[in-house]
Amino acid sequence: MAAELFLEIGTEELPAGFQRPAMRDLERLLCKELDNARIAYGQVRTFATPRRLAISVGDVAAGQQRQELELSGPSVKVAFDAEGKPTKAALGFARSNGVDVSELTTRQTDKGEYLFLSKVVEGGATAELLPEVLPRVIASIPFKKSMRWKDLDIRFARPMHWIVALYAGQIVPFGCGSLQSGNLSRGHRFMAPHNFEVNGVDSYLAEAERHFVIPDMDKRRELIAGQIQAAADAAGGNLLEDDKLLDEVACLVEDPTPLCGTFEEKYLQLPRELLITTMREHQRYFSLVDNDGKLLPKFITVSNTRAKDPQVVISGNERVIRPRLSDAMFFYTQDQKVKLESRLENLKNVVYQAKLGTSYEKVMRFRDLATGLAAQLDADVRELTDRAAMLAKCDLESGMVYEFPELQGIMGREYATIEGEDPRVAKAIYEHYLPIQAGGDLPSDNVGAFVSLADKFDTICGCFGVGLIPTGTADPYALRRSAIGILNIILDRGYRISLQELIGKSVDLLGAKLTRPADQVKADVLEFIRLRFFNLLTGQGYPQDVLTASSGSRLLPNSKGRTISNLWPSLSSGW
Repeated sequence: MAAELFLEIGTEELPAGFQRPAMRDLERLLCKELDNARIAYGQVRTFATPRRLAISVGDVAAGQQRQELELSGPSVKVAFDAEGKPTKAALGFARSNGVDVSELTTRQTDKGEYLFLSKVVEGGATAELLPEVLPRVIASIPFKKSMRWKDLDIRFARPMHWIVALYAGQIVPFGCGSLQSGNLSRGHRFMAPHNFEVNGVDSYLAEAERHFVIPDMDKRRELIAGQIQAAADAAGGNLLEDDKLLDEVACLVEDPTPLCGTFEEKYLQLPRELLITTMREHQRYFSLVDNDGKLLPKFITVSNTRAKDPQVVISGNERVIRPRLSDAMFFYTQDQKVKLESRLENLKNVVYQAKLGTSYEKVMRFRDLATGLAAQLDADVRELTDRAAMLAKCDLESGMVYEFPELQGIMGREYATIEGEDPRVAKAIYEHYLPIQAGGDLPSDNVGAFVSLADKFDTICGCFGVGLIPTGTADPYALRRSAIGILNIILDRGYRISLQELIGKSVDLLGAKLTRPADQVKADVLEFIRLRFFNLLTGQGYPQDVLTASSGSRLLPNSKGRTISNLWPSLSSGW
């Protein structure tokens, strides 16, 4: 009779970025084990909080499905000698399958007459298999970084403290490190740290919430979204929506409680992005704006505990954010005493990559490439492009970006605006980093697009030129993202350019930096971008056979009725 399988792994606090991937991997690995074991199952649900990973699999069959096998053995000529007696081949085939030679049959095939065995494999009991399956699943969950603790020969993202493993309401017994599986989970670390008994997923969810834990991540996220919106309304402001931050905060708390704090109005003179970034990246605070979209001197934080006196927690958060904003104000003021352009020389002392030289050398390379693109595609902005490329990385030497690296480009744009640079130049300093993520914003005009393309081409060609080529999931320089960014910018702007020529010029600008033959580097980069483009188009719904067949054509219609430029046929044919 089918029954529920439930597994919970209790740990020390898991990093926010680990939890959703771990949920997916836990489901994938357990389902794979059940499939391989021929155990049928139903609905799968996964859960995660900072202190636990859990999975519920419904309607797990009581036993493996029986198998009817047709096993092919050696040919009759090999299986029997001239006198018709079984040879070692026949005897070995029979023995390995636990039968006598007399139980084997012969069958005529295209290759001749062969021995066969019809065999029925009865399934084992699920309850007897799970003690081997579950510890194997736990040990196989991959993490970006894992750790060992005590003197145990086991690795996990964080030390494990308890394991709940149940099938049909009964404990699945096994050991994992120094732990033994059981039916006891734990409540919130501070508000209900004692154990509670689990009988299945329904009792688990109910008891967990009674112990100040909401295991369902999506439910927790929705609850936080409603809470912070209500807190914003109560504070007289509008919540600045931030889905990424909301996802992260949902992974930082087990029982969310929103609190609204304030900071001094004098800090509102800082750039908007600076304030938002400082509060979001360092404190995980949500920002508030007025009806005109202007920032208010208020923030919302989500606490993981229900304080007896919330004002004590609010005051603590206000004390924490004050020095952060004070530092930001100091760096912002000090940076303006030095012109952005004068920081270019300082880039000569910054190593971009050991084999590729300094950041100054990189700027000079992609500056050359960017102005070449402008001359080819929009000569009217050639000077603006040259200026933007020259200033693009100067804010890396500012105190603000040194303290808050995530503000690169943003502060360059702000300082360029303050210094009276052309608005298109200032905007391009920020936009040359775009797109920052998949599906993210792209440069809004040609100046930013040219500098962005040039920077990305230099990065890809430079890394390939010194042998830093992505392998498997390892891509420390984000070359795949850069390649996809190049393609999206070209398609978005409608440029008709020769990638082969751009790659060739970029490789030539690297000159003596190359440690591999230039022709090989050019070919490898072209193929690398071609594969990204192929994946990009298949992801948009184009059949692979259509893309392959279209390699000889000049234009390919896309889903919006427009045409994709001759990038695809050019890349497919290798030009």
